[in-house]
Amino acid sequence: MKHVSSPANPHYKSLRKLVQSSQERTRTGLSVLDGVHLAGAYRASGGTPRSIAVSRSGLENPEVRGLLETMAGVEVIVLGDSLFGSLSSVATPTGILAVIETPRPRALPRHMETCAMLEDLQDPGNLGSVLRSCAASGVGHVLLSKGSVHAWSPRVLRAGMGAHFALSIHEEADLVAAARRFQGTRLATRARAARTVFDVDLKGRIAFLFGNEGSGLSARLLEAADAVVSIPMPGGAESLNVAAAAAVCLFERVRQLRQ
Repeated sequence: MKHVSSPANPHYKSLRKLVQSSQERTRTGLSVLDGVHLAGAYRASGGTPRSIAVSRSGLENPEVRGLLETMAGVEVIVLGDSLFGSLSSVATPTGILAVIETPRPRALPRHMETCAMLEDLQDPGNLGSVLRSCAASGVGHVLLSKGSVHAWSPRVLRAGMGAHFALSIHEEADLVAAARRFQGTRLATRARAARTVFDVDLKGRIAFLFGNEGSGLSARLLEAADAVVSIPMPGGAESLNVAAAAAVCLFERVRQLRQ
């Protein structure tokens, strides 16, 4: 283990740049996992980090120590608590950061059973929540438009709670072309559509299309859909958050498959 106590240390400076700069993460092809849960989920998926940074107090955490024991040969840097705190984005750091190669998915299979296509999602928390619902509901492929927030940013990773490592995530996808190629039902969501998601058979091949938080789906992607549905809201709300709407739709499919 290398012990670092100065902010001028090149290891610390390199790590700080990765944490703070999306351009640096894109340039290097690296992502940063903040916390024992994310690092553990990545390890459980079969991944091995490039390097690990731990705080001095983190070394006293049994979960952190146990995780380190599974990563023989990985470079470990020990930072003073104040230095580590300047890197972590969580209020109460668990004391570990893992630097990983950003996973790159294989080419999309020609015949997908189900997938989610996300157009121009901007909020990291929303995207992370949608990814978590996809993983939990068994939707293995997620396609993101070029205008969407980066799926491997620290805030999206934190909101996803490890869901990233159970999914095949395709960024900067041409959603219109992908929707047209999809061999199944393409289901778009839009507020106040006459048909509801509960009226549609979701047991076959389904591509769920979810749009931007403010403007929804583009006209071109709506045109590529086979059906446009809404979620009935008998209360006074005008609309649902996109993450909540996605969860309703995805788990309506789960409910139908259990019948």
